[in-house]
Amino acid sequence: MPIDITKDTPQIALKKLKARESVLRHFEDIAGLGSWEVDLKTKKSVWSKESYKIYGLKEGTEVSIDTFFFMLLPEYITDAKTLLQEAIQTGKVLKFTCKARRKDGTIIDLFINGRVIFDENKQPLKLIGTTQDITEITNIKEEAKELAAILEYSSNEIYIIELETLRYLYVNKGACRALGYTNEEMLQKTVRDINPYLEKSKIAYLQEKIEQGEKVLNRTIHQRKDGTEYHVQSYIYKLAYHGKDAAVIFDTDISELIALEKEHHQQAKLLEYQAYHDTLTDLPNRTLFQDRLQQAIITSKRNEEKFALLFIDLDQFKKINDSLGHHIGDEVLIESAKRFQKVLREEDTLSRLGGDEFTIILKNLKSEKNAATVAQKLINSLKKPIETKHHSLHISSSIGISIYPNDAETQEDLLKYADTAMYKAKDEGRNNFQFYSSEMTQQAFEKVIMENSLRIAIKENQFEVYFQPQYNAETETIIGMEALVRWVHPHVGIVPPSEFIPMAEENGFIIDIDKIIMKQAMQEFSSWYAQGLNPGKLALNLSMKQLNENNFITDLLQTMQENNFKVSWLELEVTEGQVMQNPEQSIKKLKRLSNIGISIAIDDFGTGYSSLSYLKKLPLSKLKIDRSFIKEIPYDEDDIAITKAIIAIAKSLNLHIIAEGVETKEQKEFMLVNGCKKIQGYYYSQPLSRYKMTKLLKRSNET
Repeated sequence: MPIDITKDTPQIALKKLKARESVLRHFEDIAGLGSWEVDLKTKKSVWSKESYKIYGLKEGTEVSIDTFFFMLLPEYITDAKTLLQEAIQTGKVLKFTCKARRKDGTIIDLFINGRVIFDENKQPLKLIGTTQDITEITNIKEEAKELAAILEYSSNEIYIIELETLRYLYVNKGACRALGYTNEEMLQKTVRDINPYLEKSKIAYLQEKIEQGEKVLNRTIHQRKDGTEYHVQSYIYKLAYHGKDAAVIFDTDISELIALEKEHHQQAKLLEYQAYHDTLTDLPNRTLFQDRLQQAIITSKRNEEKFALLFIDLDQFKKINDSLGHHIGDEVLIESAKRFQKVLREEDTLSRLGGDEFTIILKNLKSEKNAATVAQKLINSLKKPIETKHHSLHISSSIGISIYPNDAETQEDLLKYADTAMYKAKDEGRNNFQFYSSEMTQQAFEKVIMENSLRIAIKENQFEVYFQPQYNAETETIIGMEALVRWVHPHVGIVPPSEFIPMAEENGFIIDIDKIIMKQAMQEFSSWYAQGLNPGKLALNLSMKQLNENNFITDLLQTMQENNFKVSWLELEVTEGQVMQNPEQSIKKLKRLSNIGISIAIDDFGTGYSSLSYLKKLPLSKLKIDRSFIKEIPYDEDDIAITKAIIAIAKSLNLHIIAEGVETKEQKEFMLVNGCKKIQGYYYSQPLSRYKMTKLLKRSNET
């Protein structure tokens, strides 16, 4: 019979509890319950071994009720204290779940069950109860998100049954309350009485598992006294009870869980679909693509067939995203995917790897010609403009093709080679396809080496600033200079900018490189002015990537302040092509710089097809004629006409003008005659190191 402490005085109840201490300790180990008692006058506590284990404390450590509150997470302390006071004042059973922090720092979920023992004067004497670590159960609840609330607040029913007869030896109040029976009624029943659908064969199977010492997890249906039913999940463990082979059962009401399982199953199927498909285009994603690619390899190997892997990248897609917004970019991706799909057979696989990258597996390939035919159809599918609500967009694609097994026999190599061929298509002018060749591997390898070397160069500050002076051709005096970057590699010497600047711009390294050169140039300029020299204005190239950084202006001003560099000394050069990618945004950001007092110049003017209306709105102080127009002067009539037109535009807009790339006396004289006095080029000087530039400034100062 279970211990009924409600009919005895607290002293007798405690004696009975102590007499059953060994059984309860064994019960605790099996059930994962820790018992405890608190002297409400001294607040000192006595914990069982399992309680110490739950909290991660060394057995025998002195504890009190404050120890428990200290280990609770802060958000549970107020509720715990409130429930404790209610239990002391009303005698109500104390039950609640909470989270606590173990000695080792881990967070655990607990179920606390306690009650107050009163003395003969009805004064609260002790608080006794149990603590159960329900972290595992809670984790299961959290993994099943939509069921978490149901499981979290469900109460446990605890039974002890005799294994041989299946008769109940102990039933807790939670079980009686759930079933509608009294404790006495339950002790007259067996498992079969409240589990009407539990078949004999299933009972025998469970008995065998329990006898073997296994922890059994089972679902069944309970029938209440009033005939109603509910589903439960049972955790069953073997133990000895009153000298009998017995088992303890922890039951949880999961009726709502069962009711939601159908919905949960449907949601699981949806989640599984989403896990393997791109949410934007509904195409197979990278995960499913890799599985399909592996299956294609297995099938083609078995049947001695070929297949082609196509890697597609939309040309200039980033510009659409940056200038028109991601919502327009998404429309382009969706429409492109639809057009690609129409070209393919049902057995082919079109996937979206991410961004604007697509892959296609062309199965059972008869010849490379078939792959070429499909690739050209894919390119042609984008010839018609993509129409959005406010835009008609022309877009193209670059396609790389690798063939199984000719080029490779593994997923990694096939994808890598198709990707390499795609970049070759980009290099060939975009809007075309290329088959992989072994020569491309070497080119890709060299590209990887260059990229890694650039990372190291930035880290080790291998870049140096060079200066190309700018002259007033009438007075033959230096009026400023352009800061240029030189990569001084420790093993190969100076690397020409043409070999690393395009890659640096492509992968974003240009921002870090520009910062290095900006700092060096400002340091040198401040030093020259401090020496009484007059270097004029410092012209720094500014990429739109750098300008688009959130903290660019703040960082620029800070660098100037740290190097005692005046705002009036600085001129920032932006290329015409970059400005015209998003003219409205460029105008807004460049005006912020102009308002600070920084001069703005358009570099490579005449090459970017700029609108004169936008040019008028930009906060410019100078136009820089591109060297491509100067090169053939005074022999090429077209270049002469273009150069004169640019000079006329500058004068009409009240802008200064400078010609770069002036290399001959004839070119210099032409520029002077036509009203362009400021000149930069090899006629006066090639780019110079800081040391040579210092010497040139000193000579100029002396004259």
